[in-house]
Amino acid sequence: MRRKFFDVLGVAAMTGLVATGAYGAAKKTVKVQLQNSQGHAAGNVTFSSAKNGVKMNIKLENMAFGEHGVHLHQNATCDAPDFKGAGGHFNPTGKKHGFENPDGHHAGDLPKNVSVGEDHRGEATFVLTDVTLEPGAPNSLFANGGTSVVVHEKADDMKTDPAGNAGNRIACGVVKE
Repeated sequence: MRRKFFDVLGVAAMTGLVATGAYGAAKKTVKVQLQNSQGHAAGNVTFSSAKNGVKMNIKLENMAFGEHGVHLHQNATCDAPDFKGAGGHFNPTGKKHGFENPDGHHAGDLPKNVSVGEDHRGEATFVLTDVTLEPGAPNSLFANGGTSVVVHEKADDMKTDPAGNAGNRIACGVVKE
């Protein structure tokens, strides 16, 4: 059976330092490479432990100009061309989609879209308070074998369930221990 290119790439791209947490050793920093459906570089995401959650820095490259929704998805799978294997948004608490949704938001939702300029690059930093890097925690990015970062073709409207009308999945990267 052919190895999944993006799984191997995602694991090889991660780096980290070890720290101790309530659930055991937790990586302090994880770097994930994003790839588009043709296997070309689409940027990277760095996750690091923060006082009140996880700091996420995302750098997009080779993307179309405009706003792009980015989400954390429930499966550590990035099979091209559509990245559907990544599953739905990471949602261990069973909430609805979007920060503007009165019923709450998925743990995998981000508070803002990522803006890509005319140079086809974009960057944003968030502190995600609903997730952790501590292995064993139900809201860990490493839960159930890991998660993934998915970039969508359009902006997230921050309220429509289940995915904010953000359109097709155009880039993906695997988050694993």
